[in-house]
Amino acid sequence: MIERTTTSAFDTDRLAELAGRRHDCLSQLHALSRRQLELIDQEDMTQLLGVLAAKQRVLGELHEIERGLDPFRGQNPDERRWRTPEARRQCADTIAQSEALFAEIIEREREGEEQMRRRRDQSAVRLQSARAATQARTAYASGAARAGRLDVSTE
Repeated sequence: MIERTTTSAFDTDRLAELAGRRHDCLSQLHALSRRQLELIDQEDMTQLLGVLAAKQRVLGELHEIERGLDPFRGQNPDERRWRTPEARRQCADTIAQSEALFAEIIEREREGEEQMRRRRDQSAVRLQSARAATQARTAYASGAARAGRLDVSTE
């Protein structure tokens, strides 16, 4: 198979379509990431699991789109043939907007991970405190039971 270094108008139409689909997926992920942070803050793990499942579906679709974009990655953008200069500009704008969305998504994912880490650490502290209180209560009850007994042996 011979690899072409230039593209036809049909190829750039495909590139523009994939770039638009990628932008749509990233917009969905952006909204889901925002919701994810809200649910983490509200400690609503039930709804959070639903959001994470929705994100997984969108990520699967995004993966397929990225695979479709692979043939365009090694091309020289100046060698692509576009139907119009406006089509090229629109595609470039869509890609630039997508990259900005992607950067925000990555930042939100980092924030969500940090929030979850803090929640985990807070839960561990509360669990440890509850465990210590239970041990103290058990020790007190055991000591009180022994102290309340009257030894009436004659030895």
